[in-house]
Amino acid sequence: MKILLVGNPNVGKSVIFSQLTGTRVISANYPGTTVEYTTGVLNLNGERVEIIDSPGSYTLDPTSKAEEVAAALLPHGDVVINVVDATNLERNLYLTLELLERQKPLIVALNLWDEAQHKGLIIDPAQLEEILGVPVVVTAALRGQGMKQLIARLPEARTGTVGWRTVDERYAAVGHIVRRVQQVTHRHHTLLEHLEDLSVMPLSGLVIAAVALFCTFKAIIFVGEGLINHVFDPLFEGFYAPFLSQLSAVLGGDGFLHHLLIGQLINGEIDFVQSFGLLTTGLYVSLAMVFPYIIAFYTVLGLLEDFGYIPRLAVVLDRLMHRVGLHGYAIIPMMLGFGCNVPAALAIGNLESRRQKFIASTLMVIAIPCFSKTAMIFALVGPHGAFYIAQIFLTLFSVWLILGLTLNRWLKGFTPSLLMEMPPYRVPDLKMLSQKLYLRLSSFLKEAIPLVLAGVLVMNLAYYSGLVRLTARALEPVFRAVFNLPGEAAIALFLGLLRKDVAFGILAPLNLATEQLVVACTILAAYFPCMATFAILIRQLGWGDMLKVSVIMVVTAGFAGIFTRFALHQYGVFLWAGVAALVIVLAVIEDRNGRTTSLTDEL
Repeated sequence: MKILLVGNPNVGKSVIFSQLTGTRVISANYPGTTVEYTTGVLNLNGERVEIIDSPGSYTLDPTSKAEEVAAALLPHGDVVINVVDATNLERNLYLTLELLERQKPLIVALNLWDEAQHKGLIIDPAQLEEILGVPVVVTAALRGQGMKQLIARLPEARTGTVGWRTVDERYAAVGHIVRRVQQVTHRHHTLLEHLEDLSVMPLSGLVIAAVALFCTFKAIIFVGEGLINHVFDPLFEGFYAPFLSQLSAVLGGDGFLHHLLIGQLINGEIDFVQSFGLLTTGLYVSLAMVFPYIIAFYTVLGLLEDFGYIPRLAVVLDRLMHRVGLHGYAIIPMMLGFGCNVPAALAIGNLESRRQKFIASTLMVIAIPCFSKTAMIFALVGPHGAFYIAQIFLTLFSVWLILGLTLNRWLKGFTPSLLMEMPPYRVPDLKMLSQKLYLRLSSFLKEAIPLVLAGVLVMNLAYYSGLVRLTARALEPVFRAVFNLPGEAAIALFLGLLRKDVAFGILAPLNLATEQLVVACTILAAYFPCMATFAILIRQLGWGDMLKVSVIMVVTAGFAGIFTRFALHQYGVFLWAGVAALVIVLAVIEDRNGRTTSLTDEL
């Protein structure tokens, strides 16, 4: 038996799913799409029942990929639980009527019942059940209210008795039902409701967005660094390092197996960053450097999601992001990328279409320098003057604009308007937040870490065999002629796949001239992300699209290095500022010509 959860976005469908199934669930892409759905198991009277949480949908006549998947899943369900938002019957009951017309056994979960009462809405569930002809159960999923009744009444699910209607007839029926079952009483706005209104107004919305993004960035850095400095580093140094030292002694301190597992000893000691062994750098990068930021990112993202701010942030910044073929939601990975590309890559998975994921991934890995890159750029280039730092970041900003406009214009398809309903602000439930965090962390540990270790292994073998240095020598003529850089700079590009700070650090002892240093830093900043980010993006995009992103990345980094080399003079900053201004003007012209349509335009 299969039970299908169907409902509008932001109605608490996933919360009901978690309450019914616990945390042992499986997420998968629907065949032929990048849209995910989740399955779990419920023990119903001794019978193992599969529950499918379909993507949020407003209608069974699809207008987006998510709605296509929801409609395609409908025939696979033996029973449908229609999750309805009690605070907005007008919006939700249209989908309910469509489900009744499909003659599927149906039961309605009238969710967010507590919020409806707080808003002064009086609803008669018994009369609603009589009108619809199917069971209606009152639920408040965050509190667990109504879950037992919902399970108990599942066997009562039955098909509707209504015939097929036109769109106008459905809307008329919805209005008739709402008038009969719902009364609205007067009440004053709460503080949270006033904040909801301010969050989407043009001026106050931008201010709140800036504060929210800044706080998000600082919180992720603060929590991530705190976990590294006070939890993971002490564990690795205090408990794991002695074990590796003994293992190194057993392996004789040298040889192929030692190099593979432990790596090179630095001054006779194990260095978790520079040894490049599977048990040293491989595990340290995955668990002690990346995983803490993953914990921080998913915790903060879960809080923002459950509080209800993410849709409002998307609305406020949607017009800007549409210029480069993205929705307002894409501002999340862009901003997070300045802290760490790993959580930014994870956030890209929340974008709906394959086209948006491709554009966002390309822009993020090329033009958004992570905190590690930024710190090393300041450390290496800062002593030579702020002019050269400005040169690097203006180059990256210009690349972001130019590449975004180019991809938006030339990639097949378009970015449809993201029509969504604003959920009310809610106080997050810690139990639901922890369950969501557990699922996401488990997915990362199972899928991303093996790819990181595989990448470390490949780089380890390439370095041990001398392939890296051989390649560097082969590239010497090219680097000299094109970028005016020594062949040793190519080693930094290879090692940048593992650690960006190590890659930048390799540039320091090369005694490069100021112009050479700026060119090298620009190329490295726009070059491949670290292996952890690369591994996550393979999961998000697939090998085919990730290969295309890689080609664009190499070409763009090369051109950025060439232009930087020839623009490095006293007017260089003004040159790139002019390029950026020109691109902005082109973006405005493109908007006026009607080539893009944003959510704010639709509203």
